Amino acid sequence: MAARFSSLWCITPSGVRQLGPRVSAGHIASCGAGSAACRLSAGTGDHQEPHTQASGVTVNDEVIKVFNDMKVRKSSTPEEIKKRKKAVLFCLSDDKKQIIVEESKQILVGDIGDTVEDPYTAFVKLLPLNDCRYALYDATYETKESKKEDLVFIFWAPESAPLKSKMIYASSKDAIKKKFTGIKHEWQVNGLDDIKDRSTLGEKLGGNVVVSLEGKPL
Repeated sequence: MAARFSSLWCITPSGVRQLGPRVSAGHIASCGAGSAACRLSAGTGDHQEPHTQASGVTVNDEVIKVFNDMKVRKSSTPEEIKKRKKAVLFCLSDDKKQIIVEESKQILVGDIGDTVEDPYTAFVKLLPLNDCRYALYDATYETKESKKEDLVFIFWAPESAPLKSKMIYASSKDAIKKKFTGIKHEWQVNGLDDIKDRSTLGEKLGGNVVVSLEGKPL
């Protein structure tokens, strides 16, 4: 039997979608009502509707510049290589109108071996426990045949983040993703348990052919 709600919204890996006033119990069970996906208000069975229109969020030019600098692996001097970004976080501006580069939330190639011992562990520690972010991570890994480097676009949406934040970050994801042309790997992460084990990223990059990530065996 279908249950009636004023409206129900679901966060999926591809974004936020409206499910409409009639939703099956099976959908609610599969989404996990009350967790990161479908949220119902207690007692009435009515869902409190968030702002439903396209977010209208724009992408700051600096975000695009950072992506292009990370994507293009041109010949560089040792000093230029040290200034390359290994990882960087992007957040919404205070007025929620732009996606911007988050200040001081980055790892430079030159930091590795100096202030950063393991770039992957350091990157995970940059992620806020109670809010959403977008990120780029320049993964260095080895397969059974060769050593590779690939950019990974990460949508960080932890269970503990406020529902409103998850909604606006999910609905704005396409805006930033469209600017990251040619990126091969996208990863939505919903908590530390999903990301702290580097083997999970190894699987995203190449399945069981990946034998090490950032010099650490998987």
